[in-house]
Amino acid sequence: MNVTLVVPTLNEIVGMKTIMPKIKPEWCDQILIVDGQSTDGTVEYAREQGYDVVIQQKPGMRHAYMEALPHVKGDVILTFSPDGNSIPELIPDCIAKLKEGYDMVIVSRYAKGAKSYDDDAITGFGNWLFTTMINLLHGGHYTDAMVIYRAYPKRLIFELDLDKDSSYEFEEKLFGTNISWEPLLSIRCAKRKLKCADIPGDEPAREGGVRKLQVLRWGAAFMWEVFREIFVWH
Repeated sequence: MNVTLVVPTLNEIVGMKTIMPKIKPEWCDQILIVDGQSTDGTVEYAREQGYDVVIQQKPGMRHAYMEALPHVKGDVILTFSPDGNSIPELIPDCIAKLKEGYDMVIVSRYAKGAKSYDDDAITGFGNWLFTTMINLLHGGHYTDAMVIYRAYPKRLIFELDLDKDSSYEFEEKLFGTNISWEPLLSIRCAKRKLKCADIPGDEPAREGGVRKLQVLRWGAAFMWEVFREIFVWH
């Protein structure tokens, strides 16, 4: 199993300098930074550390992932936030759990023993609502269906049509936004009854940068996905 750590960035120099040095080289086979055209030195720092770097051309998280995909050398992708929200020391635990035979492992902020220190009332409720709806409507057993911090085989992206614009474009146009693929990944894994596991992992407060959530637009787009997927088979 070869693991590529995919790290999306946009003006994350403070978090990069604080968090990335904690990641030991032996934990993964490749560290791939996909940068949304930072202006604060994030790219320069990443290159100084010897990380592979892709400069993102289209905005939005799913475009970051898609533009990074041709540069992913591993057969497993582990997506990681460098802003302090993802605890580096849990990378080995996440990979070890995947090696037990799971199709996806999520580092859950809401599993027993874990807590988000970055949530506010709105984001906390939203994460609970979407996770609950995905579990009820699609047969999931998640405690955190939305979080970026997770590992899965690269092949799932293609098997679940996450690489196709048609999986997102209607709701993106309807609500005027660009969304990420974690919620849809969770939904389609649940629908296929794939073997998924959560491990507990706190979400610390941010180390720097600016929160980039579009709460209303993303929330509306994700809710559309949750209900649309009732009628779509994958």
